[in-house]
Amino acid sequence: MATFVPANERRALSPHLPLGDRREARFYGKDILSVSQFDRDDLEYIFGVAKEMRAMVERVGTFDLLKGKILANLFYEPSTRTSSSFTSAMERLGGSVIPINEVRYSSVAKGESLPDTVRTLECYADVIVLRHPEVGASAEAARYARKPIINAGDGIGEHPTQALLDLFTIVEELGRVDGLTVTMLGDLKYGRTVHSLARLLSLYDVQLNYVSPDILRMPIELVEELKSRGVPQAEYAGLEGALGETDVLYVTRVQKERFDDLGDYERLKGAYVITPETLSAAKEQMVVMHPLPRVGEISMDVDQDPRAAYFRQMEYGLYVRMALLAMVLGKA
Repeated sequence: MATFVPANERRALSPHLPLGDRREARFYGKDILSVSQFDRDDLEYIFGVAKEMRAMVERVGTFDLLKGKILANLFYEPSTRTSSSFTSAMERLGGSVIPINEVRYSSVAKGESLPDTVRTLECYADVIVLRHPEVGASAEAARYARKPIINAGDGIGEHPTQALLDLFTIVEELGRVDGLTVTMLGDLKYGRTVHSLARLLSLYDVQLNYVSPDILRMPIELVEELKSRGVPQAEYAGLEGALGETDVLYVTRVQKERFDDLGDYERLKGAYVITPETLSAAKEQMVVMHPLPRVGEISMDVDQDPRAAYFRQMEYGLYVRMALLAMVLGKA
């Protein structure tokens, strides 16, 4: 009988394997839970595979790399982009998808626990993509799962695949990360995308600027964590103090679903709006990014500006998620 190795146990890597093979072995059968599990060599490897995926999609559209493999998309929160991105990624690789986007209609509504749901789905699928409103839910699921778990967002905690595609966008658009100034704008308190991206950027020589209303500032715990890693950071109440030096402007929406007091949401949702006039003070060589959806914080008049990278960002995400699926299933 074959010996089973749980997804959350690292396999020993042979020092005699070529670097690429060792990197692939490092991800095979593993969970993708947090950006903290990556180093710069990992990122270089992931992005290399993502570029190969892009070339394959542009040449042939779909291929059979993951033929016979099944992905379970388990979403406890509404999602359009992330869910569709993973579905498209799996299907372009020749695999199949079990979509579970309305969890309230499932056995969970009957009181089934997350571990039981995950252990049931892994009977049918080879990998599970999980979005959940509670911080740490993906890590909990991984403790019980035998198959790889990919964190697609856990509350206000982390969104590692979004951070990976964000960083890949920066690399593809600007050609480098070291030496850049990245300004994060909007809801920095509840925005899991900026939390994960900031941690990932701490692996590089960057300047981080934070622009937000006072009650939506970047969590002090994260600021202190990055400070301990030697990352230069600055906070601003308005964009004008930071825009001129910015290479990457990362805009986030004020998330209505994270507010207990809707009065606070209504007061803050229009605090910062990016318009063509705003960008007249920005560098000619820079990019504007947004994890989407937007709800008015970037004017649609900005969409035609070549610096507006947010829809290209979505496409880059497809290739990164294709790479991750191939890697955790041992087909990279």
